[in-house]
Amino acid sequence: MSTAESAKQFYESELKDRLEADHPDQFVAIEPLSKAYFLGDSFISAAMSAKSAYPDRKSFVLRIGHAAAFHLGASST
Repeated sequence: MSTAESAKQFYESELKDRLEADHPDQFVAIEPLSKAYFLGDSFISAAMSAKSAYPDRKSFVLRIGHAAAFHLGASST
């Protein structure tokens, strides 16, 4: 299983309800081997916290309460 798949599975099964209630719109970086997670107000702050704690491991960043970390393009009204 890939880093992204493992992180998403951990988020859905263990973190989603709590984080969406308490930390909407923040970012969470998940290091799936340790099941450690790091919150941040920005993508980069969450990612750098994970990188500092586990410099030799890959982490995956999600935006709490959103289907994607970033939305590209314009929307119509």
